[in-house]
Amino acid sequence: MRPPRNQADPRAVAWWTVQALLLAVPLVIAASLAYWLLTDRPVWLGAIVIAFGLACLGFVVLAPRAYYRVERWEVTGEAVYTRTGWLTQTWRVAPMSRIQTVDTVRGPVQRLFGLAGVTVTTASAAGPVKIEALDRELAAELAEHLTLITQNTPGDAT
Repeated sequence: MRPPRNQADPRAVAWWTVQALLLAVPLVIAASLAYWLLTDRPVWLGAIVIAFGLACLGFVVLAPRAYYRVERWEVTGEAVYTRTGWLTQTWRVAPMSRIQTVDTVRGPVQRLFGLAGVTVTTASAAGPVKIEALDRELAAELAEHLTLITQNTPGDAT
C-alpha cells in the first residue's frame, strides 16, 4: 500500500508550535519556580532544570516540523486514508461504506491560523479517522465531498 499523498497545510507547523508552547511554557515555569522557591538551590538540580528547559525548547522547535513530515491523508472513491506517527506509524483506512458521520473541527487556536480538521466516524472500535490541519475551506469542501460520496455508496455503515 502506498502512502497517502496529501500533507497538512504548511500553516500547521505554526499551529503545532503554538500548541507545543502552550504545553511546554507552563511546565518550564513550574520547574523553575519549584527550583527557586522550594529548594536550597543545589547546582545539580539547577542543571536538571536547565536541561529540562532545553529539552522543552527542542520539543517546541522540532516536534511540529517532524510531525508535518509524517502526517499524511488521502481520500479516494473507496476510502479515507491517514498515516500519522514518528516512531510508531499508524495507518487508518475507513471504507466509504463504513462512514457514519463526517464533521469539521475548528478549535480557537486553529481558527487563528485559518485551519480546520475533518473527523470521519465509522463503526470501528478504534475510533474516528482524523484529518488535521487543513485549510478551513479545504476542510469544508472535503466534508461536503465525503458526505456526497457516502450517500451514494451502498452499505449500512456498520
